[in-house]
Amino acid sequence: MKNPFTPLGKRGRAKRASDRAAELRGAGKKAEAIATYQRAMAIDPTWSVPFYHLGLLHKYEREWQASLDATLRATELNPRDEASWWNLGIVATALGRWDMARRAWRHAGMNLPEGDGPIHYPCGSSPIRLSLATEIETVWADRLDPARARLSAIPLGDYCYGDVVLNDAAPSCYRRVRDEEVPVYDCLALLEPSPLATWCVDITLEEPKRKPTVAGPFDQLGIIARERGLAAEKRPTRAHSPCKSCSEGRPHEHDHGRATAKRSLHPQRIAIAARTRGEVQDLLADWDAEGRGAIVGDIQMEFSHA
Repeated sequence: MKNPFTPLGKRGRAKRASDRAAELRGAGKKAEAIATYQRAMAIDPTWSVPFYHLGLLHKYEREWQASLDATLRATELNPRDEASWWNLGIVATALGRWDMARRAWRHAGMNLPEGDGPIHYPCGSSPIRLSLATEIETVWADRLDPARARLSAIPLGDYCYGDVVLNDAAPSCYRRVRDEEVPVYDCLALLEPSPLATWCVDITLEEPKRKPTVAGPFDQLGIIARERGLAAEKRPTRAHSPCKSCSEGRPHEHDHGRATAKRSLHPQRIAIAARTRGEVQDLLADWDAEGRGAIVGDIQMEFSHA
């Protein structure tokens, strides 16, 4: 049996300090956690773990340079630690250090092409979870590289269609799409604001006499918008928003309130991504709202980075 009074070695004392720092971080005591990680690093400066965790702490505080410094040291001490390379790739991307980001992604096992400037390495489409002032929203985005994504849907607020955001590496939760669980990645920061603002308008349509055979009228509005580099979408109702459990973990079986949602084509709130009110007016005119028997409400700007 191990003697509990045996003095800890240098690595053991560093681990104890690092574990304590993690507890402090979990309790929201940032300054104390940083000081304790630094104590672990001083006890055993050859151990990569406290450097890595300090880099994570700074990353989630959006302190990019401090995160890069700590994470870079972690990769130097343990070049085989893939998690450190991933974290380095993210913070290097946040700082626009493209040469360092390329090196990090290659060490993480990706075969990136040679080049300078922003990385072009498409990673498909994924839901991105945006942290808003009042609620959490998930929107689809086209991933430009492992750490950047361009929003391909119109958010509810604080972000715009076409924004390029910094996304985390590990999934924060999952969404069910066509009976498959799809990973969702957290947005860490806005990197490139979109020139398109978010506009909203209420449109009332007469009940169609028969079901459209190809695309409904609002789908056609979206098609016309995309042809112009804009976007138009039906604004989802709160009854169709995921619950807190689904938003923060794995989806489970329930109807998210659909059973009580009133189904109606009129009125419908439409979100439009456009630069100016004039672009919205031209889009609606070419969609031929009057010819469709539509009643169009006032056009209101919901959000803009300008």
